[in-house]
Amino acid sequence: MNLLALFKALDAVVTFRDVARRVTGASPPADTGLAQQPPPGLAGQIETRLTNVVVAALKEAFDRDHARLELERAQLDEQRRRTEEAMRLERRRQAAERELARLRLLAGAAMVGWLASLLLLGMRLSAASTASRVTLAAGWLLLLGALASAFLAQGRVGAAASEEAHAPETGRVAAAALWLLIAGLAVTATSLLL
Repeated sequence: MNLLALFKALDAVVTFRDVARRVTGASPPADTGLAQQPPPGLAGQIETRLTNVVVAALKEAFDRDHARLELERAQLDEQRRRTEEAMRLERRRQAAERELARLRLLAGAAMVGWLASLLLLGMRLSAASTASRVTLAAGWLLLLGALASAFLAQGRVGAAASEEAHAPETGRVAAAALWLLIAGLAVTATSLLL
């Protein structure tokens, strides 16, 4: 139903009622601010029905607007929740990438240190004493332990990132890789002095 046509019809009824009152000589009632009862008769019944129709149409329009606003609010809340979840996942992904880069650096340093000690042994094989060889072998073991710890920690970070679970506790394994690398390099350097 066209709301504009409804208002025009209501305006025509009110105008018709005012003209009918002027013709009959009835004075318009004083406006007291309170709702007044429509006069009995055909004009009053039409006015009452039109008023009820207008009120029902307005109520329906307001209810529709309220439902639309609630739907929009729910959609905005869902969009905000999805955005926050995406940001949280992105922060976790970036943290995992940083941890993987650090662990790869540790693994690379352990590999280079192990290869350097291997070359050192090859160059000094004939001149190396037994103590030097034992110390160098201990350094190899420490460097290989650092390499294995770094690979183990990388595997845990990679598995946690692919499963989208909480980040695993790699702090102990990564710290062990770092300390094994430092100890292995120190022991290997000590073998040069023996």
